[in-house]
Amino acid sequence: MHFDYKTENTCSQIISLDIEGDVVRNIRFTGGCNGNLKAIPILVDGWKVDEIEKKLRGIVCGRRQTSCSDQLARAVRAAYEAEQEQQAAQNADKERTIYDFQVKDADGNTVSLEKYRGQVLLINNSATQCGFTPQYDELQNMYEKYRDQGFEILDFPCNQFGGQASSEIDEIVRFCDSAYGITFPIFDKIEVNGDKENPLYTFLKSKQGFQGFDEDHDLTPMLKAVLRKIDPDYEKNSDIKWNFTKFLVDREGNVVKRFEPTDDLLVMETQIKELL
Repeated sequence: MHFDYKTENTCSQIISLDIEGDVVRNIRFTGGCNGNLKAIPILVDGWKVDEIEKKLRGIVCGRRQTSCSDQLARAVRAAYEAEQEQQAAQNADKERTIYDFQVKDADGNTVSLEKYRGQVLLINNSATQCGFTPQYDELQNMYEKYRDQGFEILDFPCNQFGGQASSEIDEIVRFCDSAYGITFPIFDKIEVNGDKENPLYTFLKSKQGFQGFDEDHDLTPMLKAVLRKIDPDYEKNSDIKWNFTKFLVDREGNVVKRFEPTDDLLVMETQIKELL
């Protein structure tokens, strides 16, 4: 991990270094460093963090006692602690699984996804007034076909795309029942992007980024035009782009695939069958 440390003295304003595990590499001083201190980066390259303070004690610059060696020791310690924090955060993310999340159902009750451990899951953000809403019909057909084999669809209405899920959750549930006969779980409305995004979707997006739209789909040109106006660089981030983006989760809780709303549902069904 690369690290830049701003010193408290004026001789060397910035100390740059890399931390590899507990070893210090590539130390560089930026500033007016002179005399013996120029040799310090060469001397300590490859030292372990715990050796720095002891071995640099008492170094002088010319005939004057210097604090620069102390500053370097502090920089190394700060860099090491930052690297350890970053590693701990990465390990925590690796250890977290989809079963650690809780969501609200359509009645406002808290549901732990632990409930679905061992099942193949398809997690979908939906809207009832969207050009992709007829996908509900195919999703229900898949659900009826495979639910007895351990397949579950978790549906999360979201109003972030074109305001196409503006109704209250009870109205959405009634619509899905009357128009498509939906019997898989429909959860409370959530946000899937931005400061208020549901933590489940933060996790899902970290595991599977944007896959690109199917160029042969009729709605792809419209989607691209709309998204470019919102964010010219939309292709470079993992945000959900539109309604009916789907994440496929295997029986071990691994997020194995992301399907954009333009993807062929028959191809998706084939991959679901493989996991079952």
